[in-house]
Amino acid sequence: MSKLLIDVGSTYFKTSSSEGVAQAFRDFSMTIFDDLSHKFANKIAAYKKEDIYICSSANGGLSTLIIGLTNSFSLKYAKNIAFNSGINIIDTVLVHELQTSVAPTQLLDVVIVVGGIDSVGGIYDTKLISYLAKLRYSNIVYVGNTQDVPFLRSHVEALVVLENIIDNKLKVREEALKEYLTNLYQQDIVGKEDIKQLYAITANQIFSTPYIVNRSLPFIGTKFAVVDPFIVVDIGGATTDIHYSRDLVRDNIVSENGFDRLVFKKLGVYKSRESLVFAAKSNEFVYEMLNYLNVTENILEEQSEKATKILMLLSIFLVLYKVSSYKPAYVTLNLERLNALVFTGGITKVLSQDEVLSIVHFFYKKVLNTNTIPTIVLDHNYDIWTLGMHQ
Repeated sequence: MSKLLIDVGSTYFKTSSSEGVAQAFRDFSMTIFDDLSHKFANKIAAYKKEDIYICSSANGGLSTLIIGLTNSFSLKYAKNIAFNSGINIIDTVLVHELQTSVAPTQLLDVVIVVGGIDSVGGIYDTKLISYLAKLRYSNIVYVGNTQDVPFLRSHVEALVVLENIIDNKLKVREEALKEYLTNLYQQDIVGKEDIKQLYAITANQIFSTPYIVNRSLPFIGTKFAVVDPFIVVDIGGATTDIHYSRDLVRDNIVSENGFDRLVFKKLGVYKSRESLVFAAKSNEFVYEMLNYLNVTENILEEQSEKATKILMLLSIFLVLYKVSSYKPAYVTLNLERLNALVFTGGITKVLSQDEVLSIVHFFYKKVLNTNTIPTIVLDHNYDIWTLGMHQ
């Protein structure tokens, strides 16, 4: 291999070179640059800057609020595009709820405003302006009808106006917003001081890991025996991501993109451990799950290797639960149609095939009421992300 590929994760470094794939646990007492340079000094020195490619998920994604007209079209379309661009949606608000909704108090990375087709205007008025005045945000983008643009431009400072994501036939036009959000994600990554320093070892643009993994999906068949439709579940230290084929989506979104992504920011095993435990305790199947795994609820409070394994198994169950028809969160996936369920990320170094198989069996039996499950594939060498980097 003439390239050195590096992935900077929230808990691990991963490299791919002619020597194969390697990973190392990050030392959080050091900067990313110093830690990476120390752990892989010889490998980095063996390559020119032009031949070193880096992706990163260490920034954790961008927090986003979406304001839209309807759940059926504007909000659904915008959420779909945002998730696929590496964005973390913290809330959504409908136009008719603007006066009664409690505005989030945290600093938002981006606010997305969407609604209506171009032939219909007058959707937004001073109620939106009053609501925006309550928010703290770094960026705001409008991707709604063209007739409301003059009003919004005159009242909203630093407003970015892009092509309406809904055409007159109610189909999604995603490229402009996706490019904007992806670039914003990139800027956030390279804006982090730790990430900026990595340009000392690479002459190439640093990409977001979720973007790279999504680019890998069409090529998974070159590494694994995977048959469409499939999903890739990436469980790491800070987040759990699902990369999925759009053939599995139960909605009316017409998209040119064959694959999308969901991120669950509070289902990480290390950095998001507390929120993962909270989600597990709040789930109606938790006690039955723990009994099935032959442990008690006390395991959730322990700091041990066994407890970490249990949390990884629970994260698998919870993320499938959140996209199932039983309890959908943002996108409902037709999991009954899955031919393959691919797992990647940190859990593949810890969990065995049988352990993953057992929790998937439990989910399909208890939630979907079937004993038939998809083929389980574990990306033990963490190869999937490298496919996207080579593209």
